[in-house]
Amino acid sequence: MGVIARLKDDIASIYHRDPAANGTIEILFNYPGMQAIWIHRVSNKLWVRNWRLSARCLSTFSRWLTGVEIHPGATIGDRFFIDHGMGVVIGETAQIGNDCTLYHGVTLGGTTWQAGKRHPTLGNNVVIGAGAKILGPITMNDGARVGSNSVVVKDVPADTTVVGIPGRVVATPSAQSKETSQRRTEMAKKYGFDAYAVSPDNPDPVANAIGQMLDHMHLMDSKVQEVCQAVQNMGGSVCTEKLPELDVEDFSEAELAAAQKRQKSLDEFDPII
Repeated sequence: MGVIARLKDDIASIYHRDPAANGTIEILFNYPGMQAIWIHRVSNKLWVRNWRLSARCLSTFSRWLTGVEIHPGATIGDRFFIDHGMGVVIGETAQIGNDCTLYHGVTLGGTTWQAGKRHPTLGNNVVIGAGAKILGPITMNDGARVGSNSVVVKDVPADTTVVGIPGRVVATPSAQSKETSQRRTEMAKKYGFDAYAVSPDNPDPVANAIGQMLDHMHLMDSKVQEVCQAVQNMGGSVCTEKLPELDVEDFSEAELAAAQKRQKSLDEFDPII
């Protein structure tokens, strides 16, 4: 991937993951996490070419400028997003996959002074909450999530949520939970709102209540459809009229307008760098 294409990819990923992003210029000048990543890519190339002093000086400048400290030896994948940025520390032998997200105050640190692999490895689509500490040469497998202020010192399986000190698993994926999450997402789209964060492992009582309402609506739709079909088979004439369309604006006019504005900005996105 070329430099321009990668920069566009980074900016587009911020549009997808940060509702506060309002424009390309704003992202370019006001997102220190992205600025730190761009500077790191330069310092990493210097580090690989054995220009170690220049690489460290550039990373130190980046820390002063952005509040994010990334060792030039760290390996970072595509579409990496550091939200807010301040206080993030990423060690020398850390490895980060694609589409990962770190919030402020996160540390990917080591637990030994011995040379060699001593920092964490993050798979793809890993999310680490604010203030969390991931310590040692452990592996956060694809889709792992870490709650804010947690301390993780052991490997985390794929698609698993970890919280606490020390980190403990609070949500393990199952076929039933994945099916429930997928069904809720489809129902949410049907009724015109985004089911962001409505998942089986979400501690938000409002989000859980919405999820249970979606489950109830799905069950009622299924039962009504079965009753109508049975009556039709007996010669009756019911459920022949199409249900009226729901007006999304009655439920979430402001949210819908914001979503449309963000989508329009994303569609028009074509920065000249």
